[in-house]
Amino acid sequence: MGRCPCFGSRKKEKEKNLNGREDEEDDVNNLKSVGSASVSGRSLEPKSEATPAENIDGSNKAEIFTFRELATATKNFRDETFIGQGGFGTVYKGKLDKTNQMVAVKRLDTTGVQGEKEFLVEVLMLSLLHHPNLVSMIGYCAEGDQRLLVYEYMPLGSLESHLHDLFPDKEPLDWNTRMMIAAGAARGLNYLHHEAKPTVIYRDLKSANILLDERFNPKLSDFGLAKFGPTGDQSYVATRVMGTHGYCAPEYATTGKLTMRSDIYSFGVVLLELITGRRAYDDTRVHDKHLVEWARPLLRERSNYPKLADPHLQGHFPISGLRMAIEMACMCLREEPRHRPGAGDIVLALDYLSAKQYVPKVSGTITMGSMEIGDSPKEPTMILPILPKDALREQAVAEAKQWGETWREKRKQSYENSPEEIRT
Repeated sequence: MGRCPCFGSRKKEKEKNLNGREDEEDDVNNLKSVGSASVSGRSLEPKSEATPAENIDGSNKAEIFTFRELATATKNFRDETFIGQGGFGTVYKGKLDKTNQMVAVKRLDTTGVQGEKEFLVEVLMLSLLHHPNLVSMIGYCAEGDQRLLVYEYMPLGSLESHLHDLFPDKEPLDWNTRMMIAAGAARGLNYLHHEAKPTVIYRDLKSANILLDERFNPKLSDFGLAKFGPTGDQSYVATRVMGTHGYCAPEYATTGKLTMRSDIYSFGVVLLELITGRRAYDDTRVHDKHLVEWARPLLRERSNYPKLADPHLQGHFPISGLRMAIEMACMCLREEPRHRPGAGDIVLALDYLSAKQYVPKVSGTITMGSMEIGDSPKEPTMILPILPKDALREQAVAEAKQWGETWREKRKQSYENSPEEIRT
């Protein structure tokens, strides 16, 4: 991870990327050609304000707002409506007068070329992409030199805000919620990689870009750096290195060759964040600034796995579930891209983990794998039968062995296959 020296704040990225823009210009041109049906042949200039931009499937519409409407919705962008600083812009909470709908309004910084391009890429990407685990775009404003994006409002904010620098009155995420968030984010990534047409490489997967609704359901956001996947015989997309420090796949940082497995590496970092509660990169630390570098020595021995668990969990996690989650993160973080799992395999594994609800142990309880079932009359009755303790232990061991054998078999097959077969 130390091989990502070109990464810093998004503002620094903008300054660095004013030169050598040919690949980004190609991206915008490609997006315009692919998204021509989604915007009904209309440009994103102010003259088209009277007509909404239709999505490619015609089932949703991206509304075109005037600047006055969005200024009114956000109380003229007052500090009290400020939500946070996003990529190349500031995000505000607003309420649309016409519908009383709560929204998030991102006002882009268009003083540089990159902000304008991010606006075009994000509008056209979100006109093409629709999935329960992707944030929905409601509309945009392209009036004069103003560039604003309007999204559905995610009341619980970003995953990052629930993992790091918690206020004393803020409850940390429990184990079940963390695994649910990981599984949902994986489903969103799988959609981009394998279900979207054309396929998309996210390129900026991080905890700050995973937003949470009122039930902690995760949605991927901020698609300004997204790229269409390789086509034809190509196995990668050649591009300038962009992203966020701590999440960058090493092969992408050194070569600029972007693949779907680059996103998988970033997902592994996010999963490690969920497990450990540590930042992907923390420049406030004197040592061990990079999460992956700090974790690698501990990942060599299973006996060290509990040391990786977030102290905020206070020991309330299933040992077997922790081991499985760490092993999945290890697979995603492999140095060799072709040996990393695909997004579909990650979804299967994390759906399995998130389905095994963990209940913290109380007096008079017995454990079944990653579940603990209380026999107190005050506890709600569980659907699963209460089996003898030895039988429960044997069942848990069998489940863990089956999970491990499945992944060992997948790993063996990946080594036997040729690189050409694996890289897609």
